[in-house]
Amino acid sequence: MNSFSIIFLVCLALSSLAIKALNVSYDGRAITIDGKRRVLIAGSIHYPRSTPEMWPSLINKAKQGGLNVIETYVFWNAHEPLRRQYDFSGNLDLVRFIKTIQNEGLYAMLRIGPYVCAEWNYGGFPVWLHNIPNIELRTNNEVYKDEMKNFTTKIVELMRHEKLFASQGGPIILSQIENEYGNVMGPYGEGGQEYIKWCAQLADSYQIGVPWVMCQQNDAPDPMINSCNGYYCDEFKPNNDKKPKMWTENWTGWFNNWGGPVPHRTAEDLAFAVARFYQYGGTFQNYYMVIINAF
Repeated sequence: MNSFSIIFLVCLALSSLAIKALNVSYDGRAITIDGKRRVLIAGSIHYPRSTPEMWPSLINKAKQGGLNVIETYVFWNAHEPLRRQYDFSGNLDLVRFIKTIQNEGLYAMLRIGPYVCAEWNYGGFPVWLHNIPNIELRTNNEVYKDEMKNFTTKIVELMRHEKLFASQGGPIILSQIENEYGNVMGPYGEGGQEYIKWCAQLADSYQIGVPWVMCQQNDAPDPMINSCNGYYCDEFKPNNDKKPKMWTENWTGWFNNWGGPVPHRTAEDLAFAVARFYQYGGTFQNYYMVIINAF
């Protein structure tokens, strides 16, 4: 084999490893990928609630069930249990989880928060936040905003370094800042309004090349997409006719209350709600959660 042939084969191998960057945007009808509107069917799988060995099976079974997006929160108190001491090992290996999604040929939605609720201890907030003088959580408080920005930036830069955003050839087509803040912002008054504007500005400043979402936030500033969480979101409308109709949490069930009845949602009700959502103009919906037996 001559030197030209060797060079050609090396170039061919390198080109096969190249991952195509995607242009992800949106219009008033849908999320667009490389200029084409997409119908997206997602499901939530939270990486810390399973093991890395389970992830390929869980994600593959979601794919076999017809999903094309996997959605997950990012859990601040798990990743930063002590201030400025981070843990991304074992079932907290977020990079490995996102790459597992990519290996299955699926897209990802990364809900950074960093407040996540998620039926998770303290909504994902690390308890050491309370030990910082003059802090006030989830409002226009500089001490809190510094901590939130530090962790959010940590996650964004980790994803960017690993080239996991779709604009870099990765699977992440959507990201989320804050979480269901619109449900609680009333008592915060002007501080809450200023805080949500700051969140939007922070997210936009990262320039990650994919859209940002604010769920349950009817006044989400442009270009943030406001979205619906609930049992039924067919009547939901975004706050701008240039934004798509998105259902970030379709509640497939509910948690148990001690001593209370076991919540149950029938498959028929769930299917009807999904069909009606798409019939009424929706193009992205996410099952919260996807419950799959990995064994």
